[in-house]
Amino acid sequence: MPTVSMTVNGKSVSADVESRTLLVQFLREHLALTGTHVGCDTSQCGACVVHVNGVSAKSCTMLAIQADGADVATIEGLDDNGTLHPMQEAFRDNHGLQCGFCTPGMVMSALDLVKNNPSPSEQDVREWLEGNICRCTGYHNIVKAIQAGAAAMRG
Repeated sequence: MPTVSMTVNGKSVSADVESRTLLVQFLREHLALTGTHVGCDTSQCGACVVHVNGVSAKSCTMLAIQADGADVATIEGLDDNGTLHPMQEAFRDNHGLQCGFCTPGMVMSALDLVKNNPSPSEQDVREWLEGNICRCTGYHNIVKAIQAGAAAMRG
């Protein structure tokens, strides 16, 4: 079994994994970081989005060994000693979640959007989220939340 090593949420980790282990499985099963969800098993829903070397990626489409040596960020790494990240606060304050299953992937995708576009329009947000599915909210409040989060992050 190959050994995979990476930095996850600022901590060095390594483990022996089967070659076919997906990054999402490594995070959930080996590291107990269960905020990253498996929603569809077909790379359609975006519930598994994490950041790999600063770029959003669907962790259900990536093998853990492909992330060997990478810097991986998950939803668990966003809080600051128990204080929510501004994007997480915006989702809460703008009712951008309902059941919450898609929320971690939405937040991680939103952070990548805002990194590239600090002041996204409604159309920008909707286009960016085409790879994320929410079955509850209808997206209106998600778009509002992302724009509010972006504004909070700008200061």
